[in-house]
Amino acid sequence: MTIEILTVLPELLTSPFEHSIMKRAQERGHLNIKLHQLRKWAINKHGQVDDYQYGGGAGMVIMCEPLANAIDELQQEGKFDEIIFVTPDGKTFDQKDANTLSLKNRILLICGHYKGIDQRIRDIYVTQEISIGDYVLSGGELAAAVIVDAVGRLIPGVLNDETSALTDSFQDNLLAPPVYSRPANFRDLEVPPVLLTGDPKKVDVWRQEQALQRTKQRRPDILKKD
Repeated sequence: MTIEILTVLPELLTSPFEHSIMKRAQERGHLNIKLHQLRKWAINKHGQVDDYQYGGGAGMVIMCEPLANAIDELQQEGKFDEIIFVTPDGKTFDQKDANTLSLKNRILLICGHYKGIDQRIRDIYVTQEISIGDYVLSGGELAAAVIVDAVGRLIPGVLNDETSALTDSFQDNLLAPPVYSRPANFRDLEVPPVLLTGDPKKVDVWRQEQALQRTKQRRPDILKKD
């Protein structure tokens, strides 16, 4: 799978992809992450990619020409399955979206900056608009990193234990149950006895019950989605 990111600040994205699971995913050839500096397609020698917005108001807008030229050139290598604009007014990203995107072959993420991008780029090129929450960041780079991590870990072969992703929170519209490790007794707090029985069926039942209980307490809105 290839995920490409178009941004004016690619340096913000180098560290998240050079460590841990995302690093291994790339080393193993399961995931190819490409960062593109939008200023490569700037309209002048000064590297300009933004301008004042029509109608007045504070904040600059990323212009049509740099984005259109960048997308057109990148698509000469092959069509993107999805062109995603990361924006606060997009659909809130969830685990189902991550699952769906993990099945794609080539995705482009456009990171907004300043007051965003010219609406005409959204109208012509963008196939999805995604938000990671009801708040505003300085730019789309951190949100793009979140999306890449959430999607990348689902690609077969990325995780050492591929069943791990299947038991994550939200995969079955439930939060994950509590987990325990050694020691069995810590400051007079005991590991639930069922986890020490060695009976997988009993453990599965307990985990399902705990997941449902935790979801009811903490995120009842998830259950209402069903």
